[in-house]
Amino acid sequence: MSYIPLAGLSLRDIEYVVAVDDLRNFSRAAERCGVSQAGLSEQVRKLEQLLDVTLFERSRRHVAPTPEGERLISLGREVLASARTLLEVARARCSPLEGILRLGVIPTLGPYYIPGLLPRLRGKYPQLSLRLTEGMTDNVVRLLRSGELDLALIALPAPSDSLETIPLFDEAFLGVFPTAHELTKQKKLKIEQLGRNDLLLLEDGHCLRDQALSLCTALPRPREEGNNPRLATSLEMLWHMIGAGEGFSLIPQLALQNRSDFQNLVSVRHFEDAEARRTIGLAWRSSDPRSDVFRGLAQFLRETTPESCTPYQPA
Repeated sequence: MSYIPLAGLSLRDIEYVVAVDDLRNFSRAAERCGVSQAGLSEQVRKLEQLLDVTLFERSRRHVAPTPEGERLISLGREVLASARTLLEVARARCSPLEGILRLGVIPTLGPYYIPGLLPRLRGKYPQLSLRLTEGMTDNVVRLLRSGELDLALIALPAPSDSLETIPLFDEAFLGVFPTAHELTKQKKLKIEQLGRNDLLLLEDGHCLRDQALSLCTALPRPREEGNNPRLATSLEMLWHMIGAGEGFSLIPQLALQNRSDFQNLVSVRHFEDAEARRTIGLAWRSSDPRSDVFRGLAQFLRETTPESCTPYQPA
């Protein structure tokens, strides 16, 4: 087998190319990689010269891989994944929970769970340095599968067979209503009462939207039956829409903490139904050599479940 020199080929250049392919935009790719757009563009051009291939078709409004580029970028992703595996194996042997750990978290959980979690993690793992990434489930799972994240906190089940998951705790859903809403006349509600046109939802892509729709089975599906519920871009905006009297929604338990600013605008009701909850879990790649370490971390997280939630109990 002949020797092929690798002079001029760097992992960083491959990362630039993969970022451009992911985002289909040189400016956003440069922002992700922490470099100037001019610097990233120059490195991509140098890599194209080295490979003697045009990787991207470029125009003012359009960036897309060429057929040859698509094949080579796929190989580049494999190279990056192998390089990350090499680092993971080294970390697992030396100091598995020291140094940088890249954690993804969904936006309907992160702002309400992470602040209380950080002091406990710092006490248990003083040498650990978290790098947090917030994103919707599909994006977090994509980053996890590609090796750009080490772990993710998501609502289970995970939308990928290539991930190992451990349930941590169950988080109840509560009904949050404008104070004068007719359903606030009851102390406890049944999920079946929520099949109403004034149910507010998050936009497509949020797992909380899908969970709300799956629980409220009496609600007509928006696209199938012509119903057009009002949508919020975030959980915080959902709060404001409820406070303004636009409708009601299901809110996860942790997001109800420290909301005294809404105490005169909304009323909160519990549900009689045991299924009015979601399970939060820790996920990682099944191939990750640190799996035993991550299982130990999951056990610690389960033991330090927030007081308002219930540690997961296997059936």
